[in-house]
Amino acid sequence: MKVAYIVLSVFLLMTTAACQSTPLKLPSASIGPNEKSLGQTEGSSTGIMLLGFIPIIQNTRFENAYMEAVQKGGGTRLTDITVSEKWFWALVLNGYIFTVQGTAVGNK
Repeated sequence: MKVAYIVLSVFLLMTTAACQSTPLKLPSASIGPNEKSLGQTEGSSTGIMLLGFIPIIQNTRFENAYMEAVQKGGGTRLTDITVSEKWFWALVLNGYIFTVQGTAVGNK
């Protein structure tokens, strides 16, 4: 029983792994005279590469994360944007979790 547990543990470690990028701060336009700050917000989206070549939500994950952050903040755009990404690997897929953080900006 102990040998089976060790073999299963090694198998899981070999087939599942994860990494994370360092956050990147993007330059953005400052708040204009007809706009107001609505506070901090965050959005994320996950894309998957199934079997290494079948993309699932890969091309729109950046836009989806940004739009989620804007909608959560109740604004029209973001300023002071920081992006980061986490990756995870499993036996048959690679996953990419993209996160956008920033300050929501709306009209006065």
